[in-house]
Amino acid sequence: MKKILLFLFVAYFMVGCEKKTEWQLQTQDANLIVVDGIITNEQKVHIVTINFPIAQLNEKPKPLSGATVLISDADSTYTLSEQPLKSGKYITSANFSGQVGKSYSLLINYNNKAYTAKTYMVKGYDFQPLEYVKNDNNKLYHLSWVASQYNALIPAMWEILLDWSKADGYTNLNPDSCKARLLFYTLPTLDVSEIFAPDVENKSFPIGTIINQRRYSLNPEHAEFIRTLLLETTWQGGVFSSIPANVSTNLSKGAVGYFGACEVNSSFQTVIP
Repeated sequence: MKKILLFLFVAYFMVGCEKKTEWQLQTQDANLIVVDGIITNEQKVHIVTINFPIAQLNEKPKPLSGATVLISDADSTYTLSEQPLKSGKYITSANFSGQVGKSYSLLINYNNKAYTAKTYMVKGYDFQPLEYVKNDNNKLYHLSWVASQYNALIPAMWEILLDWSKADGYTNLNPDSCKARLLFYTLPTLDVSEIFAPDVENKSFPIGTIINQRRYSLNPEHAEFIRTLLLETTWQGGVFSSIPANVSTNLSKGAVGYFGACEVNSSFQTVIP
């Protein structure tokens, strides 16, 4: 037993050694575009955001404006409009909604070049509400459990919307300063870098906070995109970081990102003592 503990102790510090390196960001193809868009079963405005890639760390992305953007299924084609102008945000009409079992195509035409993507919406499921506990050092609360990190058959993305703008003692503050959005994932894989990912700060909130828990269904390709994205971002910097690699995508050559379709199930609860 002592030999095993000694081996683990030595291995930990060997992996944790740091070496200074000079890292130059590679210049991206000037024609490359970055696409981020999800349609759901909800009847509302859906947004597809298109930007150019950044060349420097912490640089603000430049929006791709003036493109023609279409979403189509087996029955209809929908034209998206850029709003606000020159924002790179292309929106559907307010009565648009996706359907479980349907496949969807995205077409972007910009400077006489076409970029495409295909996806499909899988069924969502009801879920057990999240749990929260009181902090040890103050009267606020934090999330203690949202969902399982692993499910081989039913992956999901979880969006947690917190709003304490109407809670006692916070009504006179700017409402935007009393809200938070958190994301969690249930994936069909379990990576070492996920298990030993760097710690993240718990978001604290008061009694009276309204919690909107939203579950997004993920098809296998969408789940793999999220996994490869997390491997390059949130899960980096832990004890066992992964080797850098390209993030998967369902977009055609010349574009990166993902176009997804998700069924959303949601629930509400209010934080009580």
